[in-house]
Amino acid sequence: MSELHKFLFEGLPVRGMLVRLTGSWQEVLKRRASRDAYPAEVRQLLGEMAAAGVLMQSNIKFNGALVLQVLGDGPVKLAVAEVQPDLSFRTTAKVVGEVPAGARLEAMLNVHGQGRCAITLDPKDKFPGQQPYQGVVPLHGDRREPLQKLSEVLEHYMLQSEQLDTKLVLAANDEIAAGLLIQRLPVKGEGNIEGTAAAERNEDRIGQSEDFNRISMLAATLTPEELLGLDADTILRRLFWEETVRRFEPQQPQFSCTCSRERVGQMLKSLGREEVDSVLEERGEVEVGCEFCGLQYHFDAVDVGGLFTAELRQQPGSETLQ
Repeated sequence: MSELHKFLFEGLPVRGMLVRLTGSWQEVLKRRASRDAYPAEVRQLLGEMAAAGVLMQSNIKFNGALVLQVLGDGPVKLAVAEVQPDLSFRTTAKVVGEVPAGARLEAMLNVHGQGRCAITLDPKDKFPGQQPYQGVVPLHGDRREPLQKLSEVLEHYMLQSEQLDTKLVLAANDEIAAGLLIQRLPVKGEGNIEGTAAAERNEDRIGQSEDFNRISMLAATLTPEELLGLDADTILRRLFWEETVRRFEPQQPQFSCTCSRERVGQMLKSLGREEVDSVLEERGEVEVGCEFCGLQYHFDAVDVGGLFTAELRQQPGSETLQ
């Protein structure tokens, strides 16, 4: 069962989250395997993105989708993980070339230094004229060095966007996608869980919290094999056995796709009758596959006729056709 565990370190300005996507992640790969399966390196990247997206979505109070995208100029053009407020998620990627065996982030998406990571917050109930919020960072560090891990890119993003120290450990294979996030809470304001006196300290500056630095170093000792092979209880006990950890009721992320036959029908109508009829004439049916879940939608001549007849009936002055 896929689980997300949130926890706090008692008396310290540090919080953490641990996610393990099991059956839900296997379902993603199973659906894709029915068509063209992604290379192993891309599957690992998408698994890490799914785990990171769930961690980041659960870290904010936001009624909308969190969309994590990595875009580049290598054999992988685009990789996407989308997470809804209920922690349902889906992923997809656009692979345009051969992915070298063992390729890391630079070789997949940042061959010529043009790769970037975008995080978009898309509200469910938008105000008139409201646009989604988006933050973008390059796939390199402050010294222009290429970053090879998604976790390094997202740590850099969190430092720039929230000015909060963050440690992120990610791992994925064909069975499990998992992640551990450790983040320093702001000492001042509502995030101050050390007390008012602590606000006078100089720990609100980046990199200055000894408590976060200590716990972050412990988190960094977690290997990918441990993250993928051990359960949440064992991981937290082994890493933080000297700390007082307060845990909350776990949540259950799940795979879910928002595609539907109705949405595909709307897309076909937007193409126009002439375009859709040309596909029918050539292939005998229109087949549309969802890039996220792999589900295939089939429309024959009768289906297409129904789509456009229904559209005509809804137009003003078309009552005689009913």
